Amino acid sequence: MQVIIKGGHVIDPGNIDAVTDITINDGLITDLAKLEPNFFDNKSHDVQVIDAAGCFVVPGLIDMHVHLREPGQEYKESIETGILAAAAGGFTAVCCMPNTNPVNDNRQTTEYIIKTAAQFHSVKVYPVASISQELKGLELSEYGELKDAGAIAVSDDGLPVSDSQLMRRSLEYAKGVGLKVISHCEDPGLSVGDMNEGLTATRMGLAGIPNASESIMVMRDIALCELTGTPVHIAHVSTKESVHAIRDAKLRGVLVTAETAPHYFTLTDEAVRKYNTNSKMNPPLRSIADRDAIRKGLADGTIDVIATDHAPHSVLEKEVEFDKAANGIIGLETSLPLGLKLVEEGVLTFEMLIRKMSKNPSKIIGIPRSVVVGAPADLTIINPTRSHTYDVEKGFSKSKNSPFNGWEFKGMAVYTIVNGRIVFESK
Repeated sequence: MQVIIKGGHVIDPGNIDAVTDITINDGLITDLAKLEPNFFDNKSHDVQVIDAAGCFVVPGLIDMHVHLREPGQEYKESIETGILAAAAGGFTAVCCMPNTNPVNDNRQTTEYIIKTAAQFHSVKVYPVASISQELKGLELSEYGELKDAGAIAVSDDGLPVSDSQLMRRSLEYAKGVGLKVISHCEDPGLSVGDMNEGLTATRMGLAGIPNASESIMVMRDIALCELTGTPVHIAHVSTKESVHAIRDAKLRGVLVTAETAPHYFTLTDEAVRKYNTNSKMNPPLRSIADRDAIRKGLADGTIDVIATDHAPHSVLEKEVEFDKAANGIIGLETSLPLGLKLVEEGVLTFEMLIRKMSKNPSKIIGIPRSVVVGAPADLTIINPTRSHTYDVEKGFSKSKNSPFNGWEFKGMAVYTIVNGRIVFESK
């Protein structure tokens, strides 16, 4: 069936910024031009028309940092429920981290993830394999085999690679086979707390994690990036010191890119008050100064990507004492609305937001994403004025660990289209 997206404001940074129609045939964009009005009056057309008037049509959003939990922890999330949540959030593709059970450090697990995701004919899933075998930080995984199986990057996300020599070898090996290295920057010796080190932690009687636990490792990986000439991508940046280090490195021409998550540009450690375990994460929520630095880093291009670090946990891990609760929150269905708040507040332009949620992830991990004739029709249609209240119980994720439950949002994805097929439509 032919699909026509009618009258939307198409924005693909660097390609198009115009109100026009999009024609889709066999999953590909075949025309970008306004159709004659009588075309839509001809009832003989076997065509599905999507009225996008008043909406933005953008290259499909990509989340390059999610945890789908399958295989091994399907009680928290499955590939099926994870991609349902992704589609509802406007994402046409996600990159899933390797800290599953078993760890994605081998061909069989990578192929299992790809095969399982493909059967749903929905959001595209790109596996990120582990840097080290079993995430132990002792021996490298077999990158060549993993690349051949379909992995698009390597990361020990959830754990740092503490051994600097192993991290150097990882960068060199990854460069040789064409994989991106995504670094979880944390010094385990300094990360012996439950939240951000500061006044709030002191008042709550909780051990704190200093900013240096992240920034020390960011600086190390920038140095290794310079040494090896291999690009490195820094995950979930949360501190002002990390932003400063990345900014300085980019000015020197170092091949470093970085991401942050919506909770780091929205919340502070004040959200942990009353021992709210749904605000407990790693890296932890930081100070107002850190949040402001993250926002500035997004605005000036220091931080390239907004990624959710979607981390589902069940009540078994969250409804316990704060110091025993698991780290992480879900974020696929709130990421775009929180990003749109940055646009409303003047931190980013809408075009900048789309770069950080689609174009830049596309470039970094090598997933083509453009609104041009001949390209796959992977598109997100966004209504920038539609207001809604986020109800976590009505969400698609299997887990409900979100600090944003009950928040009022303006703007949301109303259609998510993958290969010309509607995989989500807001009612």
